[in-house]
Amino acid sequence: MKVLLVNGSPKANGCTHAALEVVAGELAKCGIDTEIFWCGNKPIMGCIGCGKCSQTKRCWYDTDTVNRFLEKVDEADGFIFGTPIHFAGPSGFIKPFMDRAFCSKASLYTNKPAATVVSCRRGGASAGFDDLNKYYGICNMPTVPSVYWNQVHGNKPEDVFMDEEGMQTMRRLGQNMAWLLKCIEAGKKAGVSLPEVEPTIRTNFIR
Repeated sequence: MKVLLVNGSPKANGCTHAALEVVAGELAKCGIDTEIFWCGNKPIMGCIGCGKCSQTKRCWYDTDTVNRFLEKVDEADGFIFGTPIHFAGPSGFIKPFMDRAFCSKASLYTNKPAATVVSCRRGGASAGFDDLNKYYGICNMPTVPSVYWNQVHGNKPEDVFMDEEGMQTMRRLGQNMAWLLKCIEAGKKAGVSLPEVEPTIRTNFIR
């Protein structure tokens, strides 16, 4: 089993990465493979709603890191998306990244557990946390909990490691993700089928 952790910070080895490392370390202790994927710090284009990805499972725009991530999705059993908090919301890198990574590709993520990790100096964490969690609900993904909202605080990685409550929250998140993945695997072996996915019905408020 493998969990793909996505670092949506423009800093490859900043506070968000530090938090994800703690989660990854706990997953490793539980026998789960991990990989931390960095979105990068080059511009990431937003989704233009063309719909081509619904057939190809790739985005037509191939210059940034989105398609490199999509190549790894099939091999992952769970996901954790991390972001710093900018103006009480996710970074300008992770939002367009996730818009395109999730657009018309719900089948790639169905029944795979996911969680969000946020890093901030002081405030705005819960607003950014709530924003990213909405992606999982629309893609039929179980959301993994912890003992508090999955947030850490600090201006630099060494500050994050001093956030004792944040570190405990990251550790428990890793433990809970590992537990849920193992429960899903045990259920499959015991003959418990995953829920059947009905064809999507799309309406609007006019019809």
